[in-house]
Amino acid sequence: MPQQPEPDASPPDVDTGPSTVDGPDRDAGETAPESSVDWATLPDPVRTRLAELAAEAVGGMSWMDVPPPVRPVAKFARAKRARLGAGTLVAALRDFPGFRAAVTEWCREHRTAALDTGADDPVVAAAAGVLLGDREAAGQVQVVARQAEDAQLRAERDAAVTRVEKLTAEIERLRAELEEARGAADRVRADGDAELERLRRRLRDQGVRLRQARDEAKKARDELERERTMAAETRQALVAERDRERERATAERARAVRAQADAEVARQSAREARQADEVRLALLVDTLAGAVTGLRRELALGGSGPRPADLVRGATAAQGAVGRVEDPAALDRLLALPAVHLVVDGYNVTKTGYPELPLADQRDRLANQLAALAARTGAEVTVVFDGAGVVAVPSAGPRGVRVLFSDPGVLADDVIRALVAAEPEGRPVVVVTSDRAVADSVRRRGAHPVPSAVLLARLSRV
Repeated sequence: MPQQPEPDASPPDVDTGPSTVDGPDRDAGETAPESSVDWATLPDPVRTRLAELAAEAVGGMSWMDVPPPVRPVAKFARAKRARLGAGTLVAALRDFPGFRAAVTEWCREHRTAALDTGADDPVVAAAAGVLLGDREAAGQVQVVARQAEDAQLRAERDAAVTRVEKLTAEIERLRAELEEARGAADRVRADGDAELERLRRRLRDQGVRLRQARDEAKKARDELERERTMAAETRQALVAERDRERERATAERARAVRAQADAEVARQSAREARQADEVRLALLVDTLAGAVTGLRRELALGGSGPRPADLVRGATAAQGAVGRVEDPAALDRLLALPAVHLVVDGYNVTKTGYPELPLADQRDRLANQLAALAARTGAEVTVVFDGAGVVAVPSAGPRGVRVLFSDPGVLADDVIRALVAAEPEGRPVVVVTSDRAVADSVRRRGAHPVPSAVLLARLSRV
């Protein structure tokens, strides 16, 4: 439905209130056919058609035939009357039968086809029926309404089909990625099994070597024992023969000394062999421990599941509360989070930072500043303005910023709450507003409320 022009769009001498000056009104005595059409429920195409006919007709009327509320609109250029004064023109056609009759008469003289109630175009026929007060006008208006509703339903159906196709493609892509991930996991598992088998073989080999080393150590101990026995026997023989042959005893003593030296060398060799075996065994154990640790880390074993203390019943863990951001540095830390979504209460920020500017300039300035912030931080940025009183919603915002206007009858605060509720759980969401009610409600949903002054301080550094 065309919107009313903003207060600053009218000329300085606009007077849209009741007037007592001469002109057509409901008490002027003029008569015009009435119909059962409900003007409040006219479809947008019919209202637009009536506004266009009235806008074109008012330019050729006498000033006395123009109702007081329409006179400011009549001062507009012809191209702007239907666009900026649509609501006023349709209201005048409804409230001033004389004006409606004058428009009808003008159409008979200049636009005869506009009064054809049997036209092929349902909008033209419905508008003609409303102007002429035709009894079939209500049915024609309902036809236009149904066509508009059908067109909207078809558009919604096409949009839904498009969304389903996109979701189907996304599901297929995710399935492919899942299969690829499973394949990679299978390959990793196979590699882990192969590595485990290789380590087992090495462990068996090391076990064989360890047994061999133990056997060699046993042999060395047996040899040492034999050497000790032989030394004792030699020493006894030398003692027995010492008195008989001193010279021979000296030789035997020397032989005993040599035997002791050999025995010491054997003992030293045995100790060195035992130490070497112990070093090899320690290296083997360290190698096995490192291999097991690597396997545990590569196979992601342990540490990821719930701990026994997490499974105890009868108690509830404390839930952390979302804090309030009070300085630009804290806001920068939030904007550095991966996949963060920044939602801004537009007029709450602009009326805090630069209320002296017109509303359109406030919106442009904030949107451009947020675009620079989005380019620097990489955050997703959405700014929401109240749609009431906006003449024309911009077709697109600055690059990197999503600009939303609330629908008629919907508050921007409710749109912000809906945006926060639509985000998946776990995604960081930052909401900039100084409205305590909005801040409290989004905080309960896990979002981070930020006062408008903090964002303005951060934007001043962009």
